[in-house]
Amino acid sequence: MLAAAQRLRRSTDFAAAVRGGRRAGRGAVVVHLSMPTALDPTTATSPEPARSIGTEHTSGPARAGFVVSKAVGNAVVRNRVRRRLRHLVRDRLAALPDGSTLVVRALPAAADASYPRLDADLDAAIAAATAPRGRRSR
Repeated sequence: MLAAAQRLRRSTDFAAAVRGGRRAGRGAVVVHLSMPTALDPTTATSPEPARSIGTEHTSGPARAGFVVSKAVGNAVVRNRVRRRLRHLVRDRLAALPDGSTLVVRALPAAADASYPRLDADLDAAIAAATAPRGRRSR
């Protein structure tokens, strides 16, 4: 179980992570990772909306939230997938910088995925979301 300080509960927190974070999908999961940005006191404006800047988002521990839609399966299947993902994410939150927000969205394939496959997919997705962005060649 995640501690209360490590859980996302408000829809605005989910929306901020999905809108402002990096997205990476691997196998049965898609992760949206929003990393904290250091605020530069010399800049007068920030790309973030004023309502999303606060001390709770930048100084607190890394937080996680889960999105498991009805497309995954019935309530029993959705809760099983959510429990598995919650257990897998719990060990990985410590590796993320403080103030990070992670949203894990389960795809319908997660219903039939084994625990080791969810583990591998989650690791690959988090690694892709934390990797530095390279320039795309056209």
